[in-house]
Amino acid sequence: MIKITKAGKISTVAAGLLLVAGTAFAGPRMTFGPNEEGALQIDYKGQFQMTVRDTGSGENNDDTTTNFNFRRNRLALMGKYGDMLSLYVQTEFTEDQNITTLGVANANQGTEFQLLDAVMRFKLHDSFRLNAGKFKYNLSRENLEACEMPLTLDRSLFIRTAYTTTRDTGVAVWGNLFDDIFQYRIDAMEGRKAVSGETSPSSNFRYSFRGHVSLLDPENDYGYKGTYLGKKKVLTVGGAYQFEPEIAYGDTVARTDKKDYQAWTVDGFFEYPLEGLGTVTASAAYEDVDLDDAYKGASPDAGVIGINGQKNGWYAKAGYMLPNLPLQFFGRYEKWRFASLNNIFDQKVDWYGGGANYYFRGQNLKLTMELSRTDFNNEGTVNGLTSKDFTSFVTQLQLIF
Repeated sequence: MIKITKAGKISTVAAGLLLVAGTAFAGPRMTFGPNEEGALQIDYKGQFQMTVRDTGSGENNDDTTTNFNFRRNRLALMGKYGDMLSLYVQTEFTEDQNITTLGVANANQGTEFQLLDAVMRFKLHDSFRLNAGKFKYNLSRENLEACEMPLTLDRSLFIRTAYTTTRDTGVAVWGNLFDDIFQYRIDAMEGRKAVSGETSPSSNFRYSFRGHVSLLDPENDYGYKGTYLGKKKVLTVGGAYQFEPEIAYGDTVARTDKKDYQAWTVDGFFEYPLEGLGTVTASAAYEDVDLDDAYKGASPDAGVIGINGQKNGWYAKAGYMLPNLPLQFFGRYEKWRFASLNNIFDQKVDWYGGGANYYFRGQNLKLTMELSRTDFNNEGTVNGLTSKDFTSFVTQLQLIF
């Protein structure tokens, strides 16, 4: 009797451990419906960082700045009912994001809780799918790569376009053709938010057209990955075009000089596992964001200048993953020209860095270290905004639960 009781306890504990092991890195999941056609799952995604930058603090902003923070802190809800309908809802909490892309804030940025994604997905056929809600728009591959699955520490810091973030609100039609060799995407999004004529000359949707060709293993999902950890052989070439008419005034005081927005990009991605030698990864893209030279206007709209204003540039990145150890080395170089950045016209920025990922349990638990350098072609302080070269070191622990 005692032996049976002990066996029962052992079985119960073992079952509990199996349950934890099965859900800890996939999120709790429940099913519902007459034949359990429905499923609902919750995931947590966190990226905890330690950042050290060699400037930005002290009396003259020349001292080292140190920071502990979450780069991303998210809860995601994924649902599915049958083969046709699914949804994805994701929230994000950010706190004290004081170390910015190009500097250090002079006041605490506080906290923000937002609904990052809320998208309904309809799969009528593999060649015809529909997304509706708030989700990633179809321009750059880099933005469409999963935030938790980049090759380097993060995606490019300079790829965002004007008057929006990494997401937008609208409708997208997309699908895969010719045995997943070709993928097309067409979307109509909000673009610049609806505002009165005092602020914007018109209110129009923003349209995107994107396509890619996969010559090896297909990339047939809506999102991409920065690395497949050697589990796929991928060679994909893509491109996109996006436009929104009459988006801003060149002269906001007189409300004249209407300007259009357009952007285009080309990109390529390659990853190939070599038996016994490891996995090589390479990716590159060029992007051009054109706001019809609105920055030259008598009193240009603030959205046409700065890091998300008119610009063009490119990046190239590469990685190598060891064959028998979950260690991946990477490097990245970016070169951008901004029409107006920190009150300096025709500013050029070079960004380069390198580091390594160690995968304890794939992307679900990994440690990343990256050392990077940001160089301005023209340094100086103009009307209170400073452009000064700096070096950053970031250590990041990622957990998907």
